[in-house]
Amino acid sequence: MTEKSNTTVNNNADRTDIKEKLNKIAADADLALRDIFADIDKVAMSRTEAVSRAFARARVSESCFNPTSGYGYGDRGREAIDAIYAEVFGCDAALVRHNIVSGTHALTIGLFGLLRPGDILLSVTGAPYDTLGEVIGIRGESGIGSLRDFGVEYDEIPLLGDGFGGIDYASLAAKLSGNDGHRIKVVFAQRSRGYCNRSSLTAAELSALAEFVHARSSAYVVVDNCYGEFTEDKEPAADLLIGSLIKNPGGGLAMSGGYLAGTARAVELASYRLTSPGIGAEVGATLGQNRHILQGFFMAPHTVAQALKTAHFAAYVFEALGFDVSPRWDERRSDIITTVRLGSPEALCAFCCGIQHASPVDGFVTPEPWDMPGYADKVIMAAGTFVSGASIELSADGPLRPPYTAFMQGALTYESGRLGVLSAAEEVMLNTKA
Repeated sequence: MTEKSNTTVNNNADRTDIKEKLNKIAADADLALRDIFADIDKVAMSRTEAVSRAFARARVSESCFNPTSGYGYGDRGREAIDAIYAEVFGCDAALVRHNIVSGTHALTIGLFGLLRPGDILLSVTGAPYDTLGEVIGIRGESGIGSLRDFGVEYDEIPLLGDGFGGIDYASLAAKLSGNDGHRIKVVFAQRSRGYCNRSSLTAAELSALAEFVHARSSAYVVVDNCYGEFTEDKEPAADLLIGSLIKNPGGGLAMSGGYLAGTARAVELASYRLTSPGIGAEVGATLGQNRHILQGFFMAPHTVAQALKTAHFAAYVFEALGFDVSPRWDERRSDIITTVRLGSPEALCAFCCGIQHASPVDGFVTPEPWDMPGYADKVIMAAGTFVSGASIELSADGPLRPPYTAFMQGALTYESGRLGVLSAAEEVMLNTKA
């Protein structure tokens, strides 16, 4: 009994010392981040202005919130949402649906919509996100309906500089002009880092990629835009921009869904994959989800700004504690993800526990690593969110593989995000004696 009491006293003393150290770091962060936060607010203001103009031009009214059932013919809200996404993202057309279940589902719709047997899918950002492995057919069993099962081949080009040097245009030019260049139907780029140690790509870099490819080929350029929306003054130019509504563009209010926005032809082909050839985007009951999707998109520039501020704060705190963080605290960002290399499975789990315990939902539970569908390794995930799995809300996850990196993203408010970061730091410090 005495030993247990002493342990408790020591633990409480450790927590007091840790809180004092973290309070000092947080105060330093407040001063260091003022100019960066001001720039984030400027982007949020300009993007909110663009969203507001698009809402007015789409003539959004109470009638747009009315649910439809069955085929959903003549759904004004659905049509307004598609038009708003297209305008704000600088595209010809968009396909936004609540029944797209994830970003991976949206990407699958786009890739299967554009690719045909004998075509080549070329990734210029190295290996794609884990869950696309089985979609493409580079991982998992055969015969489940992957692109490879349908005769689509896959090739990839790593980013330069071990992931931090940008797109390898020399290798891309060689691929496009090579013997199989005419079979490259889709050039694919992933904006965020996924579960890789690499930099995210800016809207300007991705727009330059599209210009480079279109000058040399008839291939479509497809961008996995997840985690990047509204982080900059504009979105990338591409034949298809694809993302999830429970990430940035849903603003924390959309309860499910995904989008595909781009050229009219690419979106049309994707719509035939979503429903069926000849029907495409003309149908789709919205079942009362339009209000959440519209209000979430209206809130998205502000909500993303909160997530960006949280990301910069997290980077500052964990850099001050001596951890390898990417991007650095003073680097401008083109997505909302911050990675913290923690070095051990115990520290990774402690980080996720700290985020979970500061969450508004399920803050009383402790996350455990598990075999998530579509992932090659066990994954631990902290996601105490109002919308299940919503990564625009403060969340953190990571595969249990070296170097045991936490991928943190989101925050509906900077205040709650800040508290979550400090909670994660406290748990890691107790675990590692940082």
